[in-house]
Amino acid sequence: MDLRSKLPWVGTTIFTQMSQLALEQQAINLSQGFPDFPAPEALLQQLNQQVLAGKNQYAPMAGVLELRQQIALLTERCYGRMVNADTEVTITSGATEALFVAIQAVVRPGDEVLVFDPAYDSYQPAVELAGGKTVHIQLTAPDYRIDWPAVHRRVSNQTKLIIVNSPHNPTGMVFSQQDWQALAELVQQHGLFCISDEVYEHMVFDGAAQLSAHQQAALQERSFVVSSFGKTFHVTGWKLGYCVAPPVLTTEFRKIHQYVTFSSFTPAQYAIASILETSPELVTGLAGFYQQKRDRFAALLSQSQFKLLPCAGTYFQLADYSAISALDDLEFCRSLATDVGVAAIPLSVFSRQEQDSKIIRFCFAKQDATLQQAAERLCRLSR
Repeated sequence: MDLRSKLPWVGTTIFTQMSQLALEQQAINLSQGFPDFPAPEALLQQLNQQVLAGKNQYAPMAGVLELRQQIALLTERCYGRMVNADTEVTITSGATEALFVAIQAVVRPGDEVLVFDPAYDSYQPAVELAGGKTVHIQLTAPDYRIDWPAVHRRVSNQTKLIIVNSPHNPTGMVFSQQDWQALAELVQQHGLFCISDEVYEHMVFDGAAQLSAHQQAALQERSFVVSSFGKTFHVTGWKLGYCVAPPVLTTEFRKIHQYVTFSSFTPAQYAIASILETSPELVTGLAGFYQQKRDRFAALLSQSQFKLLPCAGTYFQLADYSAISALDDLEFCRSLATDVGVAAIPLSVFSRQEQDSKIIRFCFAKQDATLQQAAERLCRLSR
């Protein structure tokens, strides 16, 4: 069969590989980013009510109106930005669909897209499927900040789009006000579009302000801001996200969205709309909830030979294992799962340039008992 792959370099993702290895080895899975604790009981009750009430058929293509209205109110509460629920908010089947659709909406063959490594793995395949080329800009440990003058130098006549992610997966870095301003200036000066991947937006720690592309006028005009209910409400399997963009970008976004999934999980849309209205504390309390888990995990590993890197947001913790092993990060993660019984993700898979960083990523969105058990195993490791 003469079939030429459109993505010849793509195989099974590292997340699938490590989760499968964890299953085979009966290892504690701190690799893939999903909670092992239940969703809020009120949300589950709401879902049940909506299913029994018959909300089980196709939702409107743009999403259930009640949910879009609640998103508009949430965006105003969190960021002071007033958006139109009819023309600027679209519900998607997870944030990954929103990212894919936004990329397809603006990227044409030959266009260049700026991404920052380490980067979430769906960006480059989506760009290449649109005929574009990703330009990778490497961030460096331990703080993973962006050198904005260097970014300006990487912009070419072919640059169409920049993709940013804050709070950042996998590093836990969070944009400062200066970062957002620098991004706005870059987008405005070079006439770029922007995708702001903000799926961990409500997980910002240590009393820092929750900042967003929503708060920059220049970015509001040229950005797709992508968010995730799966992350916010501990229901990653529901695959429910959304995109906020100005009307002209939303129009193009919806043209593609309607031919990708058309609509998303209907009863969950009604359930989340109700919870956003009646239980706002489930959103406002998320940062404190995950900060406690971050701090607990750090305390549990304090007697280990891992060196934990700063984590200002998300539910991921980077750890330097150079005091433990000379193996590269992929081999170390494999041995960690098979020999120690804990699964993690090697940082190098998030970068296109070859890395030898001796850094891996743990997910701490787990029950305290899970973190305790994992830490006990990890603390036994020594060179």
